Amino acid sequence: MQLNLNNLTPEQFLAEYWQQKPVVIRQGFKHFKDLLTPDEMAGMAMEEEVESRLIWRDGENWQAAFGPFESFDHLGEQDWTLVVQALNNWVPQAESLARCFDFIPRWRFDDVMVSFAVPGGGVGPHIDLYDVFICQGSGRRRWRVGDKGEHREFAAHEALLHTDPFEPIIDVELEPGDILYLPPGFPHDGVTLETSMSFSVGFRTASAKDMFSAFADYLIDNELGKTQIEDPARAVTDAPGCIDNQDLARIREQLLSALSDDCISDFAGRLLTQSKCQLDLFEEVADISADEWLEQLQQEPLLRVGGLRCHYFEHSYRKGLFYLNGEQVRLPGECAGLIPLLCNDYELQWQQIRPWLDNNEVIMLLTGWIARGYWHFADEPEDY
Repeated sequence: MQLNLNNLTPEQFLAEYWQQKPVVIRQGFKHFKDLLTPDEMAGMAMEEEVESRLIWRDGENWQAAFGPFESFDHLGEQDWTLVVQALNNWVPQAESLARCFDFIPRWRFDDVMVSFAVPGGGVGPHIDLYDVFICQGSGRRRWRVGDKGEHREFAAHEALLHTDPFEPIIDVELEPGDILYLPPGFPHDGVTLETSMSFSVGFRTASAKDMFSAFADYLIDNELGKTQIEDPARAVTDAPGCIDNQDLARIREQLLSALSDDCISDFAGRLLTQSKCQLDLFEEVADISADEWLEQLQQEPLLRVGGLRCHYFEHSYRKGLFYLNGEQVRLPGECAGLIPLLCNDYELQWQQIRPWLDNNEVIMLLTGWIARGYWHFADEPEDY
């Protein structure tokens, strides 16, 4: 699977479009094929661990329901859409699609969402707060995109936030292989013209409010941020009701003292590597031994399971620190060179990691990750 950005380089795309304006990329993927069948998608939406939604219109009224679903037999042939989140956690081809956009750092990546819709199906006009590449699979879908601005939003259903009608700046039909890139804040509405599937590669960040809320929990859970303001040799005040500039500076310094690079990176590393959806782990290899996987690694590579989040910070990884699935991991400092391979590559080859395989701590960690299903060999079975 190869991405073509209308003959733009990734550098040009980021400079001209990323978070600035929407664009249609014709034949971004030549000969694009659906990553799964509608029946396979319906089967996923019947599973408890898979996040799915059904959106339909009943006359002029919008309706929505959350999976798992027991049946789809009651649905007609028009005006409904089935959505499954985190497809990359379950379908290797969806993870391959996400990798086509790895010119954007993975900590910004959210997931791959798949949408199946019959004619007239859609989710209604709305505004997203994240970047998305909508990759058209089978069928055709018409997209209308409005300009950024002041748009009233309202609840068309308790699970659907819609926006008022807008004047389109893009009005286009997407065909298989076409891509619509949308930055945050642009109203848009997609309506299926014929039974179709689309695959949305989303990128998002948390709001400052959500980050501060999570950071407060992190400080409490780790018993950090206990330093109180100290003010020896304080001057006498004649305005006891005033918080003067010196005291304001003391308060600011108290708060900022908790925001060291080490503290922020530890908090962010744990937060950004947490998977929002369940991973498709290979639990059947829980009893694998180091000798077994080391022998197999010489014949075939280890593959990282789809959806596993694995990040390191430029300022600290040489100390052996990185983050995996919400946890801090510490390697011996002399093994720090292994960290970029673990976090940037999706396959681990014998020759790549051989320099670190004499370290017992590395062997133990890798054995544990394989046992937990974080890395696996290609011939192991998949759920979907």
